[in-house]
Amino acid sequence: MVLVALSFTGITWWLSALLATAIAFALSYIFLSHQRDELSRDIAARLNRKKTDVDAESEDAVELPREGNTKK
Repeated sequence: MVLVALSFTGITWWLSALLATAIAFALSYIFLSHQRDELSRDIAARLNRKKTDVDAESEDAVELPREGNTKK
């Protein structure tokens, strides 16, 4: 819509596209901040969620030999 409005002003098409992109970015940055913040919180929660491995407890329970206690 912004591109169409700018193209009717007599500005060249590539400059109209560039200005329309800048205007659309600025408007979305202002008016979509709530959605952006909610999405970033959701992504952070997914990354911080503890991933459970089925064999993790059994692997952790196994004692590995220490360097000084190995039998030869």
